[in-house]
Amino acid sequence: MRGREIRNSEQELHQFQLRVGIAGAVVLAAFALLAARFLWLQVLQHDVYQAKAEDNRISIVPVTPNRGLIVDRNGVVIARNYSGYTLEIFPRRVKNIERTIDAVSEFVDVTPRDRVRFRKLLQETRNAESLPIKNRLSDEEVAKFAANRYRFEGVEIKARLFRQYPLGDVGSHVLGYLGRINTQDQQKLEDDGVGPNYRGTDYIGKAGIEATYESELHGATGFEQVEIDAAGRGIRTLSRTPSQPGNNVTLTLDMRLQQVAEIGFGDRRGALVALDPNTGGVLALVSKPGFDPNMFVDGIDPQYWAELQGSLDKPLNNRAISGLYPPGSTIKPYLALAALETGKRRTSSSIFDPGYFDFGGRRFRDDKKGGHGVVDMYKSIVESCDTYYYHLANDLGIDAIARFLGPFGFGSRSGIDLAGEFAGVLPSPEWKIKRFKQPAQQKWFPGETISIGIGQGYHSYTPLQLAQATAMLATGGTMYKPRLLDHIDNPRSGDRRQVPSEVLHTIALRRDNVDFIKRSMAGVSKEGTAARAFAGVTYTVGGKTGTAQVIAIKQNEKYEEAKVAERHRDHSLFVAFAPVESPRIALAIIVENGGFGARAAAPLARTVLDYFMLGKLPAGMDQPTPEDEGAADEESESD
Repeated sequence: MRGREIRNSEQELHQFQLRVGIAGAVVLAAFALLAARFLWLQVLQHDVYQAKAEDNRISIVPVTPNRGLIVDRNGVVIARNYSGYTLEIFPRRVKNIERTIDAVSEFVDVTPRDRVRFRKLLQETRNAESLPIKNRLSDEEVAKFAANRYRFEGVEIKARLFRQYPLGDVGSHVLGYLGRINTQDQQKLEDDGVGPNYRGTDYIGKAGIEATYESELHGATGFEQVEIDAAGRGIRTLSRTPSQPGNNVTLTLDMRLQQVAEIGFGDRRGALVALDPNTGGVLALVSKPGFDPNMFVDGIDPQYWAELQGSLDKPLNNRAISGLYPPGSTIKPYLALAALETGKRRTSSSIFDPGYFDFGGRRFRDDKKGGHGVVDMYKSIVESCDTYYYHLANDLGIDAIARFLGPFGFGSRSGIDLAGEFAGVLPSPEWKIKRFKQPAQQKWFPGETISIGIGQGYHSYTPLQLAQATAMLATGGTMYKPRLLDHIDNPRSGDRRQVPSEVLHTIALRRDNVDFIKRSMAGVSKEGTAARAFAGVTYTVGGKTGTAQVIAIKQNEKYEEAKVAERHRDHSLFVAFAPVESPRIALAIIVENGGFGARAAAPLARTVLDYFMLGKLPAGMDQPTPEDEGAADEESESD
């Protein structure tokens, strides 16, 4: 028994020693691995992990540049910046956003509108580092939140620059507006290779000059190295690369002229374009109604956006460059010039107007019952005789009309430095073949040419095209590219880049023919359809009234304006240049549903030209500055 016990003890001792040896080997191997890992991390990879530790301690913060100013030709600031504080939420650092907003509301007045806007931003910009819940905090709100900042993880106050448009809605379609950078904007910035320059920038030009010259206005983003604590809050700035402000953009616009024109429109819909015929510079570009670009600065309220989008008046549409209208009788001087240039008519050629023109079994009526009697070319323009141009259009033919009107810019984009310009329609047999699919619709009928002669039918042009053609007539055949940009100033270096005028092309026109047309248009304001609107004028004006049908009237049906719905009434048009002997301004006006050209558009032109030529303001209107902004018979009113 004792021998068996000894033998068992020896065996157990051996097993114990074996186990201890294995455990010791495992421990030594583990320590060897730890030592090797320690050597790898602390020695071989020391520099790598030291850099990562620094990254956790130091944050690279972008410094947003000051956006450049936009000013008019006289130095009036029409887009500027101001500083303010915003309360921002960092979505990835907040566990419950709604609960956090409720808690923040104890110290900052977060309105239901703020909440709706924030939710909209959260949906549209999912990857944003931070989003504003409240813009433009008061000093009291800043102080209250700062005192309770420790309670809110992922909520901070930031100092930001906001865009401001001192003149409100004046020139809104020219200036455009800023909007928050969305996914599509970000992708485009990356594709253009400028994504890094927009780090920390939340807004970008969405329309108008703000969009066209975004690259000039934005500037260059700077960076700060900031030491942060465990909560991600900045402790101190270690180094700074300053941002570079954007360039200042000076426009050819005269904002006082622009304001006079917009006030002249009142509540009416329409558009006005005024050009310098000698340079192509845009002096005024009006589209009514407009909108207040300041409403977009904080992120537009969804309700206000819905109102803009749903309005029948389409306030977001830039009628000046995208509104398409028949030119009415404003086309007549060009057809008269075409007849002179092609030899189809002489200035003394006359017809007898009985008040209608019979063609193809259809009677095309003149606007004046009983007609104008004997009419030569001068009288045809001054009194706007439709019958004269029914005959003339038939004699010229649609092909000759289209060939002559095309070089004046009708039916072509001008290339103005604004997005969204429409080409319009210069009717021709070739255009009709492209426009319609059915062979029966593609055929050009001779009767369609007759309507073309008085600016009806398929004619469809923008107010800008009408102004450009008027300017070209005023210069005797030289077409300049319309432009809003005059020059760009670099606020850092003081350098100025002047934008030169660009001649698109010239037309070889006989001087005596052009002079005759200009004298005839001067007669319109002296003794013709616009004489009452320009009574007592002390400068010379060449103009042409026009009336454009909105809905077709049956052949034997008389148009009675009072019985027609307001939006179905005729448009009122007027084109003009002044002074006749040496034009400095050319303009085109359309007042939607305004009736006869002499009734609505011509008086508005008088108001605008009186200010431009004489500095005369409309009655009851003070000198317009950013600080200040806070009965004719049927025959005489015919177009």
